[in-house]
Amino acid sequence: MKNAALVLLSGGQDSATCLAWALSRFDRVETIGFDYKQRRSVEAEARLGFIAALRRLFPAWNAKLGVDHRAELPELSQLAETAMTPEAAARMGAKGLPPTFVPGRNLMFFTYAAAVAYRRNMQVLVGGMCETDFSAYPDGRDDTLKALQVALSLGMDHSVAIETPLMRLDKAATWQLAHDLGGDVLVELIREETASCTLGERNKLFDWGRGCGLCPACGLRASGWQAWQATRRAQSG
Repeated sequence: MKNAALVLLSGGQDSATCLAWALSRFDRVETIGFDYKQRRSVEAEARLGFIAALRRLFPAWNAKLGVDHRAELPELSQLAETAMTPEAAARMGAKGLPPTFVPGRNLMFFTYAAAVAYRRNMQVLVGGMCETDFSAYPDGRDDTLKALQVALSLGMDHSVAIETPLMRLDKAATWQLAHDLGGDVLVELIREETASCTLGERNKLFDWGRGCGLCPACGLRASGWQAWQATRRAQSG
């Protein structure tokens, strides 16, 4: 069904914004999350709180929002724990990739999601991948996902479309998109309910959301918030 979409929802700012984007465009939307014993398990926990709050605060979207799926991928944690050779570590460093990079993770996410979508008679997969920030891993780049879209469609003999509404947006533009979709209510919901902190901190609440305030993920989110707020002040002034 082209009027139905399956959103890869991690519990962070980007995927939460993508869920709102999908709900504004499709008649039926479902979500899927992945448990691979990741360090940022707080992000996986936040996704359920975000879904519940979204249902409560946006009744029209609640009517479109279907079931939430959860897939366990323990092999990803095993891969992440595999000791790298010095040559592999040097190669990743030269490409600007952090030691925490898990090769092919997004490819696995989309493959699992496509299998679920096939069962649910859905053709559209939505992900929050973005090329404009530090997390632009090779398995989340636009060219990669376009190629994967073709491979999944051929391999399943079922049309698959991968949508990445944030691919060309920076974090400031992502905050603006959230505001365009759901106003101050959605922005506040994303600020309070989502989690993107690398260290998994959720007890501290800043203007830009919850996190440690020190890690690169928090820094990216904070700088995006500040840039967005500066633009809004300039426009209102």
